[in-house]
Amino acid sequence: MSWFLLVASGMLEAVWAVALSASQGFKRWRPTVLFFVALPLSLAGLAYAMLDLPTGTAYAVWVGIGATLTVVWGFVTGQERATLARALLLLLLVGSVVGLKVVS
Repeated sequence: MSWFLLVASGMLEAVWAVALSASQGFKRWRPTVLFFVALPLSLAGLAYAMLDLPTGTAYAVWVGIGATLTVVWGFVTGQERATLARALLLLLLVGSVVGLKVVS
């Protein structure tokens, strides 16, 4: 259950990061509300997962999922340029996260 919650929390990290950017400095109300809902849910899920998982591993997985999904969202929306180097580095990041799960 902790791993499932950690993955969901990592996904919410991407949600609040994208919402924070879309809020344009908290000037747009919908992304601002989404940010203020997703952020505490994401952190609460991380905190709960840390009850069963090592802190360093849990945090690395949470950040890895959030960062990867945020960059992929940027690729999909055209806000960031997808290059072979970026794609390979994202694969390395995902591989590292999976590796941490395997060895923990």
